[in-house]
Amino acid sequence: MAERRIIQATGMRPLVRPGRVTLGATILALLAFAAVFAPLLAPHNPIDQDLMVSFLPPFWSDGADPAYPLGTDSLGRDVLSRLLYGARIALTVAVIAAFLAGLLGTVLGLLAGYFGGWVDALISRIVDIWLSFPPVLLSIVLVAVIGSGLHSVIIAIVVIDWTRFCRVVRAEVMVQRNQDYVAAAVTIGLGRWRTIVSEILPNVAPLLIVLFSLEMGIAIIVEAILSFVGLSVPSDFPTWGGLIQEGRLYVNQSPWLMVFPMVCIILSVLGLNALGDGLRHRLDPVMRR
Repeated sequence: MAERRIIQATGMRPLVRPGRVTLGATILALLAFAAVFAPLLAPHNPIDQDLMVSFLPPFWSDGADPAYPLGTDSLGRDVLSRLLYGARIALTVAVIAAFLAGLLGTVLGLLAGYFGGWVDALISRIVDIWLSFPPVLLSIVLVAVIGSGLHSVIIAIVVIDWTRFCRVVRAEVMVQRNQDYVAAAVTIGLGRWRTIVSEILPNVAPLLIVLFSLEMGIAIIVEAILSFVGLSVPSDFPTWGGLIQEGRLYVNQSPWLMVFPMVCIILSVLGLNALGDGLRHRLDPVMRR
C-alpha cells in the first residue's frame, strides 16, 4: 500500500508489468537456455536408437527408467533429449524469421507511411494481394517449391508474415508524420531519409519490439506445422512438429509422445504472447494511463 502511494504521488510506474512481462521473459529465457545448452542438458544423443527400451513411460509411471526421465519413443530414442534439441530449431527459426520479416515489413511500412501518394498505394496493394492468400497454405506451397530445409522454412515465414509489420508500421508512421517534432526536423533542414531514420524510427521502435515478440510465437507455430507435414528439416533432426507427427501414430499406446511437444509449443507461444502483451501495455503511452 505504501509503495502504491509513492508511485501515485511521484507519477512513477514500474519498469515492467510484473505479471505478463515476467512470465513471458521467464519462458523465453528457459527456451533460450534449453536451446543453447541442449548438448549439455540432453541425457542422450537425440538420434540414438535402442529398440530394447522403446516406449518407456515417463518417470512418474510404473516401469519408468531413471535414465530416460520423459520416456522413449517407438525407436527407443530419448524424448527429453529430442525435446531439447527441438527447442534449438524452434528458437532459431523464431529469431531469424521474425527479424527478417520485421526488417522487410518495417522498411516498406516506413516508406508507405512517410511518403504516401503512389508509394503508399503501391505497397498497400501488394499487402492486400498478399493477405488474400491463406498464410499456412502459402507457406506449405512455398516450401514445396523451394525445397525442404531450415532455410526454406525461414524464407516461407518471412514471405507470409512481413505484411503484419508493414501494415502496423505504416499506420504508426502516418500518425508520427504529422507530429510537431517531424515538422521541426524538416524546418531545420533534415532530409527525408535522415528524418525517417533519426526521428521517426526511434519512436516506432517500441512498437517493433512488441511485434517482434509476437512474431516469434507465430514463427514457432508455422515451423511446427511445416515439420508436422514433413516440409521442415530432415527427419533425422528432432523438431517439435515432427515429434507430434510421430507421436500421433501411437497416441493410444503412448500419449506422452504427442503431449510433451504440444506442451512445449503451447507454453512457448503463450509466453511470447504474454511478453508482447505486457510490453505493449508498458510501452504504449495511451495504455499506461
